[in-house]
Amino acid sequence: MARSMTRPALADILVAQGMVPRHVVEQTLNRLGGVTADLGSTLVGEGALSEEQLARALALQFGLPFDPLANFRVDQAFYDRLSVKLMQRHPFVPIAEQGGRLTVAIPDPQDLLGIDELELLLGRELDLVVSPKAAILAALERSEGSSQVLRELEAEYRSVLVKEDERGEEVLTIDHAGEDQSPAVKLLDSILLSAMQRRASDIHIEAADRATKVKLRVDGILVPAMEPLDIRLHAPLVSRLKVMSDLDIAERRVPQDGSFRMRLERKTVDFRVSILPSVFGESVVIRILDREAISTGVSTLRLDRLGFNEEDLKRFRRAITRPYGMVLVTGPTGSGKTTTLYAAITEMNIKEDKLITIEDPVEYQLPGVVQIPVNEKKGLTFARGLRSILRHDPDKIMVGEIRDSETAQIAIQSALTGHLVLTTVHANNVFDVIGRFASMGIDAYNFLAALNCVLAQRLIRMVCQGCRIPVRIDKLLAEESGLDYEEYKDVPFYQGKGCHECLGTGYRGRQCITEFLDLTDEIKEMILAERPLSEIRYRAVTGGMITLRQSALRKVIEGGTTLREINRVTFSEEG
Repeated sequence: MARSMTRPALADILVAQGMVPRHVVEQTLNRLGGVTADLGSTLVGEGALSEEQLARALALQFGLPFDPLANFRVDQAFYDRLSVKLMQRHPFVPIAEQGGRLTVAIPDPQDLLGIDELELLLGRELDLVVSPKAAILAALERSEGSSQVLRELEAEYRSVLVKEDERGEEVLTIDHAGEDQSPAVKLLDSILLSAMQRRASDIHIEAADRATKVKLRVDGILVPAMEPLDIRLHAPLVSRLKVMSDLDIAERRVPQDGSFRMRLERKTVDFRVSILPSVFGESVVIRILDREAISTGVSTLRLDRLGFNEEDLKRFRRAITRPYGMVLVTGPTGSGKTTTLYAAITEMNIKEDKLITIEDPVEYQLPGVVQIPVNEKKGLTFARGLRSILRHDPDKIMVGEIRDSETAQIAIQSALTGHLVLTTVHANNVFDVIGRFASMGIDAYNFLAALNCVLAQRLIRMVCQGCRIPVRIDKLLAEESGLDYEEYKDVPFYQGKGCHECLGTGYRGRQCITEFLDLTDEIKEMILAERPLSEIRYRAVTGGMITLRQSALRKVIEGGTTLREINRVTFSEEG
């Protein structure tokens, strides 16, 4: 590879391209003692420069092409000759090969020793392209569905169980069941690996008459993980899970719940296991909690990234900045309520406030927040924990879920006595919440006095951007969806064809749709006067409330999702 020794300084390029002001570059260089090699990484670390800007600047400095690698996938042929571990370690991705020379994308052309090592390891001359490091790793992740990578990972993968000692510290166990690599152990390992690679949130293992079915929940929808397995594998598979989760192997007639933690390379992943007896054998659901992925997601989590419409976003942000009162988020299981509350917490100024949460379980870990896990076996319930929290002088409290009248009473008292309480409750829409609290025996006057607002939400799948195509609306579907066909027949709608990115589903990722009810004095008076629900709802809508259905339809018309998807999640009569 030809290397020119005379090239412009990175600092000059950053200033000339308008990426970073000169005074910022000079201050950074002074702090670094003039070491220019660390300038780019320091500016990126401090947030003054993005990874993509740095890659563009380095490409200009070294006279190399720049490639953002948008939706790039590694050619399957390269996997037969190059190790994925090597690609991840350096990192690099092979782009093309011609005349014995290999074109690769790298993040840092300054690393001459690393490039020389790569040329030696690959045994050929390299043509370089500069790409952001995150884009390279994302391209590798997108391409990891290949069978060669799975085989490579499975060959190196060993299920290292992580236990906790009496002080709650992690201890790696020597897992004897994993050493002999019996068929059940290998099978379970490959199921767990496959689920994590496909971004699944849950794994379902169900016994049928003559087969065992393994399904994954991806973006809220169940999809088959593999061909049905021989029913004879079911018992050893469940037994292996029970051993890992410290459950009773001999007990097959009552439900059991447990958990285990695994170390996969440098990543720790928690799995929660629930086992139910069924007609043909025990049915298992495994919930995947990838700590690193969650922590990374939460550190960048903001309400505007969740899919809120502009009006509800403004109203909800205003509600969480009030000094006291109760903010309620409602929806069915798996509708993203906890994620919304965490996004709200990350937007609050928690440096000046004491913020305590009580959850079951603590799924996200946030710096600067005291988080308490519910432990019913030891007697730490939501109600008991909430009482103790109030003695710790909190400003803001998050209660994972209100399940009983005792927790509800304490949460309401906390909101009435100068605390901001963020919490969730299971209900279908904002008006069902009032009936839900009434059924717990809560006094309506105190409840309404404490309540600032109610946010109802659902999650809907978004059309895959990699294979999105415009389509015309179907007349029958328009009628089923409560839309006037004549009005929408010329409006472009979108759907996904199905590609590698979305695993052939046409959808990738989810966003929330919301219904926000601000508890104004007028609405509170109507509820206390026991006016008909339809009348209160009409008043709220005329006052500017956007219903779940309206919020969903907006997403369709903006091209984000499909009518079939919103019909699956909301009723057409809601609009």
